[in-house]
Amino acid sequence: MKFNPEVLQQINVRLSEIIDKAKTLENNYSEHILRVLPVYRRSALNLVHYLAFRTFNIDELQQQLRELGLPSLSSIEAHVMDSLLSIKTIINHLQNNPTTEDIPGVVRIHESRKLLKRNTKLLFGYKSKKRLTRIMVTLPGEAADNYNFVQNLMELGMNSARINCAHDGPEEWSRMIANVKQAKKTLKKNCKVMMDLGGPKLRTGEIKPGPQVLRIKPARNVLGQVIKPSRVWLAPQGSERPATAPDAVIPVDTQWLANVKRHSAIFFTDSRNKKCKITMEGREGEGRWGVCYDSAYLTSGTELVLRRTKKSGKEIVKTGELLPLEQYITLHVDDTLLLTKHPVAGENAVIADDGSLVEPAHISCTLPAIFKDVKRGEPIYFDDGKIEGTIEEVLPEALKIKITYARDNGGKLKADKGINLPNSDLKISGLTEKDKQDLAFVAEHADVVNFSFVNSENDVQELIDELRELDARIGIIFKIETQKGFKNLPLILLKGMETYPIGVMIARGDLAIETGWNNFASIQEEILRICEAAHIPDVWATQVLENLAKKGVPSRAEITDAAAANRAECVMLNKGLYIAKAVKMLDKILRRMQRFQKKKDTLLPRLENAENLQLSHKEFDV
Repeated sequence: MKFNPEVLQQINVRLSEIIDKAKTLENNYSEHILRVLPVYRRSALNLVHYLAFRTFNIDELQQQLRELGLPSLSSIEAHVMDSLLSIKTIINHLQNNPTTEDIPGVVRIHESRKLLKRNTKLLFGYKSKKRLTRIMVTLPGEAADNYNFVQNLMELGMNSARINCAHDGPEEWSRMIANVKQAKKTLKKNCKVMMDLGGPKLRTGEIKPGPQVLRIKPARNVLGQVIKPSRVWLAPQGSERPATAPDAVIPVDTQWLANVKRHSAIFFTDSRNKKCKITMEGREGEGRWGVCYDSAYLTSGTELVLRRTKKSGKEIVKTGELLPLEQYITLHVDDTLLLTKHPVAGENAVIADDGSLVEPAHISCTLPAIFKDVKRGEPIYFDDGKIEGTIEEVLPEALKIKITYARDNGGKLKADKGINLPNSDLKISGLTEKDKQDLAFVAEHADVVNFSFVNSENDVQELIDELRELDARIGIIFKIETQKGFKNLPLILLKGMETYPIGVMIARGDLAIETGWNNFASIQEEILRICEAAHIPDVWATQVLENLAKKGVPSRAEITDAAAANRAECVMLNKGLYIAKAVKMLDKILRRMQRFQKKKDTLLPRLENAENLQLSHKEFDV
């Protein structure tokens, strides 16, 4: 085979330029590299080399290498200098120059996976059998009082239990952790406890509560016929919930409930004066299960009349205090919304009989400090971009916002929903006072702290200082969810490497809004690459199998997304009614996909019937 001497020389010159640039950047950031822990020293060096490599446009070089049948530099993140030197050595020999290129101390190709594997194990613990990628599960509130729920998740494949400090409190967190530890002991499995600091998260404030009403809604077909009754749980107020989530929960008196037996019929008249019936099926713990084929609306104090199947007579009880209906503000395109500084409960707009606006809708925000940083004309997003607006005016006590996007029938803005200001130069960052209070608990009880809204190396230093004050030695996962966080990721990692172990979470919900939907796919890709260059494990997070976890049925798109998540060291699932089903599905997807993909490398397992020009997938079943 003949090689074009001119092309070989072009390749050699280009490789020399890249190597020289890597050495220059190494010298420029030598102080950063020297400050990291010895265990990370060569990884920090490789990260800097990778960033030097990415300063070049190498499209032409890659094509030239491909035409020679050589590696095209598309997967050198974890071993940059070693790969460049290896290819340069090959080119030297093709030019009849027997020089072998080498620089002592750089990460070798065969070492790079061992470094990532070591760092992953220290952060996430041991992997599951037959699965490389870990699964992190966000624990709901019921995990505090339902041990069986936690044990079931661990049996299905949960490797890390995530507790969000933005919800519940130390008492509930302690019970969740106790259940995790008990399940670990019972099952003899490893499961790390990860706790998220809430961070300076900008959210909507409270909305005026609605009436105390419970809706019972059986499933119906297109003809309006009931195809599945509502499963109703009757139990004393504050009782432990069953492992299987009910469709409706009715609090009732303990003594009255003791008389409720299997096949008992309970009659009531709902808020619309409709006669309804619940048929009891059995008991579980302190409560009783029943089914209802009627659509019904119960209010606090509704009378329930018990008629037992084998005895005459009746007993009456009133339902206990029901939770108020969650309210929301309905917003349409061109509507005005006031985002207020003070914590006044939000309300819908007031409209006169003639259709004119009397008062615009209003809702408060959790971080009024942002008012001094925003400007007229800047975009604002609510609830992961489901509602969009533009700041029309910055008033002393509120932001006047014009809604520019909402669903055709109106967007529903609820309390405690995220607010994003991607183009505003917000000065809020680092640890909040609540974070510092929560950190004391986290440092004592958790294996890893998830650091929300980290934007710079200064934020990282603040967290490290706080942990040192607490004399805590726990892992840290940096959640990248803002434009600033993405921009400063290399410096965040270098500063983070001054402690051990560390990881990165791609918090895709906020990050997609902050960086723009059209940019997010490439940004997600870059974070994966940067982490691999630094041999730092990453977490693929937010909305993974969300439809399955919440509704019980996955979408095709989220199955593909879960399969792509195999490139990360850990995948995070959020809570949902069908979270156990989601864990089971994700476990199967990840175990299957690791036969086809390992990080960025495509694997080619044997096709059973390829010689007969047929395809099969059975041999990959897990």
